[in-house]
Amino acid sequence: MPELAVRAHRLAVRHLLRIEVGGAYVSKVRQSEKDPRATRRAMDLTASVTRWRRWLDFLLSTFYRGNYRKVEPPLKQILRIAAFECFVAHRPPHAAVSRAVTLASTMVRPGAGRLVNGVLRTMLRSTLPEPSSGDTTDDLATRHSHPTWMVRRWQERLGLPRTLELLKHNNQRPWFGVRCTPQMPSVTQLKAQLTQLGVAWQEPAWLHDFVRVSKVGPLLRAGLMEQGRCAVQDEGAGLVVRLLDPQPDERIIDLCAAPGGKTLYAAERMCNRGAIITNDMHEGRLQPLEVAANAHGISIIEASHADARRLDIPPAVRVLLDVPCTGTGVLAKRADLRWRRSPEDLDRIALVQQELLDAAARLVRRGGILVYSTCSIEAEENEAQVAAFLARHLDFVVETAADLVPSDVVSREGFLRTLPPDHPADGTFAARMRRT
Repeated sequence: MPELAVRAHRLAVRHLLRIEVGGAYVSKVRQSEKDPRATRRAMDLTASVTRWRRWLDFLLSTFYRGNYRKVEPPLKQILRIAAFECFVAHRPPHAAVSRAVTLASTMVRPGAGRLVNGVLRTMLRSTLPEPSSGDTTDDLATRHSHPTWMVRRWQERLGLPRTLELLKHNNQRPWFGVRCTPQMPSVTQLKAQLTQLGVAWQEPAWLHDFVRVSKVGPLLRAGLMEQGRCAVQDEGAGLVVRLLDPQPDERIIDLCAAPGGKTLYAAERMCNRGAIITNDMHEGRLQPLEVAANAHGISIIEASHADARRLDIPPAVRVLLDVPCTGTGVLAKRADLRWRRSPEDLDRIALVQQELLDAAARLVRRGGILVYSTCSIEAEENEAQVAAFLARHLDFVVETAADLVPSDVVSREGFLRTLPPDHPADGTFAARMRRT
């Protein structure tokens, strides 16, 4: 049995335990491992098993003799990894079972290996069941490993066919947007470097300075990000900046700026002339932006740290408000987010968004622009939030996005809106409003 695979799987078990038991995030569970290949494989397993957790547990609980809920946490993660490899990724079952038996015997207890072998061998000999609870939406959510409440909302609004496409999209390994910066001589050279690094890439859907890539690890290891030659940014986020339409020599406010990708792109669109006041409640969250700005040769960013709802600074000609949201437009990239959200979160977050919008309105000069954006696909955070804001603030009017972004991402109401998998981008919403 290859030692690399065993190390990667052992590391994945530890990652999954930290996520489920310790509350860590998939993107934050980096651990020391001498062989970077093992780390990469472990992270891929961690994200995949996290996405498919509900479906894997449905299968395992069907074949496990006893109360599956009481299985020791490490043993449950080992079973999930093996079930994922056998029944989702369709990798050679002999190797998957052998690794699982070894890990169970060494990480749990000697007898656990026999238990794992018995469960997995029985599953491999059997016809896998399909969910049949009597609630078709619940069954759909189980089969595609999403929370039922989330799937029910989408099915009511989008219909079954589009919901099914969205669920499948969220469970696929995502592609990433990469933006070429002024530090890179040309997009052509960026593409050449991607090819040299063995990274599969695709042409952008809308923005000429972007490229879609299958993975970003090789770019990081090659130092392209550290050197400021490119930046990881979804094309949907780039469209938000295009909707803001920042101009050289303007003063702009970015209220919820971290991690800062839109700020940097705005500064580049301004030719590094003018000023961008960035704000975030937590000081540490803007430190990576400061480092990246230096690498990108950007010097017009001024950082502030305060609750944006109580920020007292002079108004600006353009204000970007990229609010905290449920993130239902980025579930493919944030594998654990679907399990961290609840129906109650929607009401709580929408209230924060309302307060932030009211605060942002005070910071827009007469005749200035406010762009409100989310990475959510929920109407309460998007269209309904804007409608309520306009009802409270009669001195603001919507300006159509059609003059600034491609027509296929402009809604009937004139908003910027992308919805996977209809568009090759994250789920993005943005409204451009002018203060009269």
